[in-house]
Amino acid sequence: MDVELRCILRILILRAMSTRILMNWLLSHGHMITAVGGNGGYSGGKQFVSADELREKLSHLRHEKALIVKLVDIVDFNGSFLARLRDLVGANPIILVVTKVDLLPRDTDLNCVGDWVVEATAKKKLSVLSVHLTSSKSLVGITGVVSEIQKEKKGRDVYILGSANVGKSAFISALLKTMAQRDPAAAAARKYKPIQSAVPGTTLGPIQIDAFLGGGKLIDTPGVHLHHRQAAVVHSEDLPVLAPRSRLRGQPFPNSKVGPENGMAEKNQSQDLNGFSIFWGGLVRVDILKVLPETRLTFYGPKALQIHLVPTDKADEFYKKELGVLLTPPTGKERAEDWRGLELEQRLQIKFKDVERPASDVAISGLGWIAVEPASKPRGQSDINLDETINELHLAVRVPKPVEVFVRPPLPVGKAGAEWYQYRELSEKEEELRPKWHF
Repeated sequence: MDVELRCILRILILRAMSTRILMNWLLSHGHMITAVGGNGGYSGGKQFVSADELREKLSHLRHEKALIVKLVDIVDFNGSFLARLRDLVGANPIILVVTKVDLLPRDTDLNCVGDWVVEATAKKKLSVLSVHLTSSKSLVGITGVVSEIQKEKKGRDVYILGSANVGKSAFISALLKTMAQRDPAAAAARKYKPIQSAVPGTTLGPIQIDAFLGGGKLIDTPGVHLHHRQAAVVHSEDLPVLAPRSRLRGQPFPNSKVGPENGMAEKNQSQDLNGFSIFWGGLVRVDILKVLPETRLTFYGPKALQIHLVPTDKADEFYKKELGVLLTPPTGKERAEDWRGLELEQRLQIKFKDVERPASDVAISGLGWIAVEPASKPRGQSDINLDETINELHLAVRVPKPVEVFVRPPLPVGKAGAEWYQYRELSEKEEELRPKWHF
């Protein structure tokens, strides 16, 4: 290699190193950098890290004294819930912050939701100090988080952890805005812009923010890319349709206003779902195998995803014809041709004991959930006799690989949720040890 070529290579290497140093410095000081789009899935290049990458970057955390603020998205509670968190943070205390509660349907009782979150968190065997239901948009619950942090920080650094698209950037901005009312350090830190983009080849690490007058740092960490969410499989340009931007309104099926697709079948006068399939955009297919005549499925998720009801024996043909057209994402025939399809099928047997409350939710990672109600009539009006009928509902749910499907206790939303939700009876000891919820 001649001298001139070696000099050129050295210059290029030095420029690359300087660029990385400069970009990291800019990010750490709150400057925005143009994102680099990805080739499908999450846009923004190294904007997000994998769970393993985060564990590597924070491997020191379990050996330090810190306060952990873990974020989870209420619309995608199961899909955004970081697993094995104790392996990462050790015995450090955790505050659980539930984001985007402003997106829940109108008249939702947040006391019921708070209790549901505490129960769900306990089932995941994660011990937390407290649970906070928040909205970064309306600032609901943010003051309570600030108070809890100030109470529990005790000079320690505070780490904000969450999966990608959980609302971490908005939460940090809302947190600093609220803290700034009393803490000059937080007021000065409000110029900080949370991690939102990066350059190719640069894996972002935790960024320290001087947000506390009494010592300790606020640590912003990269959003964790979870491979089992819908955002990991759709094209980057389709990502915006996966994020609800306004209050959710459940879309029920059967629906007297919506019959099977035109030309596919006669309108189902009895509204019996048996023998039908429901498509949720091009991302989910639900085959109704065996349910009660009155069973209803209610879909909660992004409004941009249209829902279509077709006879199951016509479903394959309908999907092939309408993928990229009626069934989006994927958007457009070109993306549809590259789409691998709904490769995973999960057969569900959902048991129930009470026809007057939802049997369960079927949660689709990265999208939303489907409330499964054995009977769609108002409380007290169902004429179903459980002794004379089935007590299981059979569904088959198809999603792209490797998107996960969760069956969970129903999330109590809307006015009806407060009517059917049942608080578990607790002993005095359980009541004392159980984390409290706040909003």
